[in-house]
Formats: sequence, structure tokens, C-alpha cells
Amino acid sequence: MPLAALIPIDDSCIDRMEALKRLSLLLRDRRLTADTRLTTQRRRRLRRMLQAIDGHQTGATYREIANVIFGTSRVSTEPWKTSALRDATIALVTDGRTLIDGGYRTLLRHRRRS
Repeated sequence: MPLAALIPIDDSCIDRMEALKRLSLLLRDRRLTADTRLTTQRRRRLRRMLQAIDGHQTGATYREIANVIFGTSRVSTEPWKTSALRDATIALVTDGRTLIDGGYRTLLRHRRRS
């Protein structure tokens, strides 16, 4: 049975058209093209964000979270209070919270320059 899609012409129009193209290919059992929305680096950061927010929500300290994500040996190489890994861990928790509070929608969009 034929389906129809209505796509508003706005800032997300191109992203929606690409998503519709991927859905159409999937529905017709065609081979999907590579998804270019998430680079390897963004996938790695998203994984770390989810690990960080999961640890934070279960009561882990920032240092405990950093030990899991970056490794104990790496975390212990410098003083924790001034460590760049401490700042990175706090940023991962903050960004993870944003992600689960509705920011996940940005995963469906290509990054664009402002």
C-alpha cells in the first residue's frame, strides 16, 4: 500500500528528506547508504556521555566516572582538582543530561556551520 509523507520546508527539511530516503530504501528492502550524521568521533563521545550520565544517576562521583571512561592509570597521573579529565568528565555528564532531556533530537540532524 502506498504511503505519503509531508515534510515542512524549514531548517530541518534536508535532514527530514534524507531520513525519508533511508526509510523508503528500508521499506523496499534496498541497501542503505552509510549514515553520515554521526562520525566515529561523535559516536565515541555519545557513548561516553551515556556512560557518564548513567554513572552520575546511580550516585558515582566524577572521579569514579572518569576512572571507568578514561582508565584509572590515566586519571591518577595528575592532581584531580586541576585535571583536564575532571573537566571533561563534568562536561560529559552535563552534555549527557542535555541529551536525555530532549537533546537526542540533534542526533537526527547533520551538523551545520552557523
